[in-house]
Amino acid sequence: MIYALLSAVFASLTSLLGKVGMQNIDSNLGTAIRTVVVLIMSWVVVFVVGKQHAIKEIDRHELLFICLSGIATGLSWLCYYKALQEGPASIVVPIDKLSIVVTIIFSYVAFHEKLNKKSLIGFLILVGGTLLMLL
Repeated sequence: MIYALLSAVFASLTSLLGKVGMQNIDSNLGTAIRTVVVLIMSWVVVFVVGKQHAIKEIDRHELLFICLSGIATGLSWLCYYKALQEGPASIVVPIDKLSIVVTIIFSYVAFHEKLNKKSLIGFLILVGGTLLMLL
């Protein structure tokens, strides 16, 4: 729960700082610079915790899906920062968060994950609130 909350805080900062940082540069260039920073940070953490040797142990199937996830992340970031550059963060961010809908649908289809009644109500309120913000 703590990491999920920290993720939300840092995601918010990502949007706000990215909006300011990409005002006068191409969004693709800004995303590339940002990605290099993320790459360096990630590898520093891997080496600090001593997990660099575990690369050899990664299953090919898992590696494929990690790579596909990386491609999806890259495409998401490129689209997201272009949208942030062209539109107000107060509109772009809620639209981006509608990825929750896609995630829940995919997780139901692919993993047979189901929402309990309370989660379904919360999900509907979240989606309804997001759509209301866009009107």
